[in-house]
Amino acid sequence: MPDYLRELMPKILEYGASAVGALILLLVVWIVAGIANRLVRRSLAKAKFDETLTRFFAKFVWWLVLLTAVIGCLGIFGVETTSFAAVIGAAGLAIGLAFQGTLSNFASGVMLLAFRPFKVGDAVTVAGKTGKVDEIGVFTTTVDTFDNRRFIIPNSAVFGSTIENITHHAVRRADVDVGVGYDADIDKTRKVLERTAVGVEGALEDPAPAVLLLDLGASSVNWSVRVWAKKDDFGVVKQATIRAVKMALDEAGIDIPFPQMDVHLDRPLS
Repeated sequence: MPDYLRELMPKILEYGASAVGALILLLVVWIVAGIANRLVRRSLAKAKFDETLTRFFAKFVWWLVLLTAVIGCLGIFGVETTSFAAVIGAAGLAIGLAFQGTLSNFASGVMLLAFRPFKVGDAVTVAGKTGKVDEIGVFTTTVDTFDNRRFIIPNSAVFGSTIENITHHAVRRADVDVGVGYDADIDKTRKVLERTAVGVEGALEDPAPAVLLLDLGASSVNWSVRVWAKKDDFGVVKQATIRAVKMALDEAGIDIPFPQMDVHLDRPLS
């Protein structure tokens, strides 16, 4: 064996053994992190803790265990872990500039979890997307649309835009706008629509339904029928209201006109 190999052999064996040990440690810690993640989820779920924060804390524990293992592996190779504070401080500026978007998403995620404009399971409109919140992560928010599409939205886009929490309140108002012909009697039309609004199945009595005369349109007199419903029944009640309004107007002989235009010619066609 050459002399240089004989001199390097102890180092190779030493660092080879350390590398194998580090890989084994990382594998074990990866498994332990997964177990810790599941334990946190189950424990908080059993305590009926908020689902949004449950997912956040479970993911946080997972990353914390892995980070601890990485620092431990560096210690195996003789790296002084006590110097990490100085290293992180020196690299902080460079990392901050390189990950401006990521840090912005993280900060926005913290704000979303702190101020709680919505929670997992709420129906929302955020960043131009409407759907049900599946997860609020550290960097992104996952929204499933009602036609079963999934959008993963950066938290900075969510927190920096107008947030509509559709299911925040226990009751919602369903508005059905309809136009009737100018030859229809206004008082008769109001009575027909009021009677219809009161009879809609699933509509709440308090707040009471309302019928409003909106305006005189180009081709019709426009009305709005407004009924209140529990948030879980909103879609069904609105569909029932549309159906009831159409059938009531047909039964009363009140027509729903279509847009039309009168064209006057200055000279006869040749």
